[in-house]
Amino acid sequence: MKVVTEVAGKVWKIEARPGAQLSADDVILILESMKMEIPVVAPRAGRLLELRVKEGDTLKEGEVVAILE
Repeated sequence: MKVVTEVAGKVWKIEARPGAQLSADDVILILESMKMEIPVVAPRAGRLLELRVKEGDTLKEGEVVAILE
């Protein structure tokens, strides 16, 4: 399952690493957008297979940031 951003912003902090077992709504990363911190969360429980961004990356709305098993 692809995890996408809902807003454009800069990756401020990564909270989960590949291989981590996540529950629904666990924070994967935090975006900074218009001086606000916006969490990107797991839409459902699963293992984080791949993280496609790194801290400091600038993202557009709708970009794939992670893959859940």
